[in-house]
Amino acid sequence: MDTLNDSSPWTQPRDRVREREVKREAVLRAAAQLFNEKGYHATSLDEVAERLHVTKPTLYYYVRNKEAILFECVRIGLEMMRAAIEAAGASGGSAMDKLVSAMREYARVATMDFGMCIIRVGEEPLPPESRRQLRRLKAAIDHEFRRLIEQGVTEGSIAPCDPKIAAFTLAGALSWIARWYRPGGELEPDEIAVQCIGLIVNGLVPRPAGAG
Repeated sequence: MDTLNDSSPWTQPRDRVREREVKREAVLRAAAQLFNEKGYHATSLDEVAERLHVTKPTLYYYVRNKEAILFECVRIGLEMMRAAIEAAGASGGSAMDKLVSAMREYARVATMDFGMCIIRVGEEPLPPESRRQLRRLKAAIDHEFRRLIEQGVTEGSIAPCDPKIAAFTLAGALSWIARWYRPGGELEPDEIAVQCIGLIVNGLVPRPAGAG
């Protein structure tokens, strides 16, 4: 009796799940790009489908509606930021070293499709419960920044300051990159991050010759 082998045209269940996830992410990424370019309210699902060269009904196999798409785009961006900052916080070096690494990761994500969607669109168009869920993720990111700043102040690698104000200031400055960043510009995301972080950390006032 013949048996099926690996040449069977029917994919395994795990392959179908993976394929669906890849396609779902493509839908979300295309939508995030359009939201970033045109704004949430000015973007239609027809345009998302057109960008992916599929029909609009096809989209509904992967997403429920436009609100659900925006929620997922912002959630993914925030999760990327949170995970990157947590990883930086667990790395070696002083609290200041970790904070700089966390800022670099934050800035990097802010130049990516989902990261830009956090800043350019955000959670405001969503219903209250969705906004609350996303704001909890934002609070977790703020907590990580505050924790690193507090550690730095305690160990002396960061000058005495109010951790809350410091965290708001640096996150606000780095978030603004997402407003004006354009892919294909003169500077790569890493170069932008280095310059912005340098200004946040060192300021604009020149230091005396020989200062550390």
